[in-house]
Amino acid sequence: MQKFLKKGRPVFLLLLISFGWTACGEEEKSTEKFIRPVKYQVVGFNAAAKDRTYSGVAEIDKSISLSFRSSGVITQFNIKLGQKVKKGQLLARLDNVQAKLSYENSISSKNSAESQMKTAKSTLDRVRSLYEKGSTSLSDYESAKNAYETANQSFNNAKRSVEIQKEQLNYGILYAPENGTIATVNAEIDENINPGQQIATLNAGQQMEISLGLPESVINQVKTEALVNVGFPALGDQQFEGKVTEVAPAIDGNTSTYPVRITVTNPIDEIKSGMAANVTFDFSDEGPKNTALTVASNAVGEDSKGRFVFLIEEKEGQYFVRKQPVTLGQLTSAGFEIVSGIEEGQKIATAGLQTLLDGQEVKL
Repeated sequence: MQKFLKKGRPVFLLLLISFGWTACGEEEKSTEKFIRPVKYQVVGFNAAAKDRTYSGVAEIDKSISLSFRSSGVITQFNIKLGQKVKKGQLLARLDNVQAKLSYENSISSKNSAESQMKTAKSTLDRVRSLYEKGSTSLSDYESAKNAYETANQSFNNAKRSVEIQKEQLNYGILYAPENGTIATVNAEIDENINPGQQIATLNAGQQMEISLGLPESVINQVKTEALVNVGFPALGDQQFEGKVTEVAPAIDGNTSTYPVRITVTNPIDEIKSGMAANVTFDFSDEGPKNTALTVASNAVGEDSKGRFVFLIEEKEGQYFVRKQPVTLGQLTSAGFEIVSGIEEGQKIATAGLQTLLDGQEVKL
């Protein structure tokens, strides 16, 4: 027996030590306590609770569609995309075949009418002389006089026709109507175009505007000269000032919204026509601001008893959550307005509401 104990002593000691380690490990594990971390916010008043943001498109305040007033083939085309032009600069020219033919015909008609007028004048002078000598009748004189007046009228009409046809020759020449920048090009040299067909667009304005549509629920709160904030997704976080310049009195049947135009008061060259824009309106009521307690929308939960938040309360350096029923107001871009249930300065959990329990200990 003693021999066995001597031989088994190392095994016994090993088992004893292993048992001690296991017991210690279990004791350490049993003392560890998991405390759930939570995100939170401090309840407060939010001045932007009634801000609304709507999407629009940037446009130059004066855009001119360039076109010819006659038809023909483009023989000269001095238009390039992004080109800066000055008023009166020659941009394009047509072959003007039809206009030239009409002009030549008008000259021929004028020459013929002039010849007839001169002949009628000569006849009138001769008949008047004979009438004064008593060698012809009054009716012959009146007839010659009427023929001259008719021929003279025809000649005057022919002269005006020449002037008109000459003016129409200029319809085949396109000059820049204003200083500006070519925004679009819709034609090429040697292309056959019709009167009024757009061949290019000239941005001739000095200001950048935002065109957008507002729903009927807010249109009566928008006034001209009202200030707004403007942002462009293409330009990152840069913010610009804007002013309402136009508010349509009637709804647009195509979009079921009321068209509104905003002028950007501090534009930069990077703002281009056609860029998407976000316009933020302040629809806060007149009078003292910051009267609505606001919480993040993901801080509000709902169960069979209604809406609630998890209040975070501190007791002796430890934090616990308590389910607190709340009464909500409007949903704004900043979150829910709180009518009752919580007060300014209290802390509430803003994430993981589905996994929190009433009275659970948490850490911030």
